[in-house]
Amino acid sequence: MADNEKPKAPARRPAIKPAAKPARTTDTPEGERIAKVLSRAGISSRREAERLIELGEVTVNGKVITSPALNVTAGDKITVRGEPVGAPDVPRLWLYYKPDGLVTSASDEKGRDTVFDNLPEDMPRVMSVGRLDLNSEGLLLLTNDGGLKRRLELPSTGWLRKYRVRVKGNPTDPELEPLRKGITVEGERFQPMDVRLDRHQGANAWLTVGIREGRNREIRRAMDHIGLTVNRLIRISYGPFRLNEMKPGEVEEIRGKVLRDQLGLAEEEGKPITRKPRPGAKGDAKTDARPASKSDAKAPAKPARRPLKPGEGLKTLSDSWQAATRRPANPDAPRKPATRNTAPRKPGPRPVKPRNS
Repeated sequence: MADNEKPKAPARRPAIKPAAKPARTTDTPEGERIAKVLSRAGISSRREAERLIELGEVTVNGKVITSPALNVTAGDKITVRGEPVGAPDVPRLWLYYKPDGLVTSASDEKGRDTVFDNLPEDMPRVMSVGRLDLNSEGLLLLTNDGGLKRRLELPSTGWLRKYRVRVKGNPTDPELEPLRKGITVEGERFQPMDVRLDRHQGANAWLTVGIREGRNREIRRAMDHIGLTVNRLIRISYGPFRLNEMKPGEVEEIRGKVLRDQLGLAEEEGKPITRKPRPGAKGDAKTDARPASKSDAKAPAKPARRPLKPGEGLKTLSDSWQAATRRPANPDAPRKPATRNTAPRKPGPRPVKPRNS
């Protein structure tokens, strides 16, 4: 090789392109899970719906299904035990005063009376939100919507449930303190309770207890742990819903507006609870169809009036009257004469008033 000859550069290898990644599929099955649809239609809870499916009692478009891993749409025909399943109803909620001695279940293996055997005949098919023991009474929430039932039962709601509890014995406030701090019963940790000693009545005492978890027989087990026996237990409230003056066996439905305010059903569930608007009210077709005039567009917005405090209106009126009738500070100062219309009268005959005939 000559001294002034440059060495040749090595040939470049062709770049190896990385293998193309498979396209990510964004297509998701349409519709909703069959168990959720059955729950929202008021057939049963999701867990019970899955059990019905596994037993082969549910058909979709004429075919028996045995797995809940199936999405259905509004166009699919669903039957349960041969009965067609319609569109889900508007979520509704009832307050029920459960009497003592009723089982909170759809059926009882021992043949005892259940809550659902004693409901009014005009009630639709409903499910209970949570449970009350056989010997417990008081407020029980009932709903026709499985999604609403599940939401109200979630511990994440953090709703306080209050009970009136009668215990045997005469406990003192320091004896109830462990319940306020939280205790462990048979390896199960109970969260702190709100406990208030109301009064003693003979050999018994009445307490007001508030819990947020609602474990199985939680209050009875907690009282037994500190040496007290519960001989009557009445649930008086569940979150914002209260028993008030209801009697055992009575049922009251919560109005749709209250449900929207407390739970936001119209926005989250996609099933608005609507009412026919009043004529002339906002949202009425006749009112909304009227074109806005120029005066409406130019008119400035009126400032919102501040609500008067009690007695403030009378004081304002009294101050205005005193200011209008107050005499000047200098009594010798001449008063300002009242202004009168001093324009000369036009010449001409005075009008003659017609006589009554």
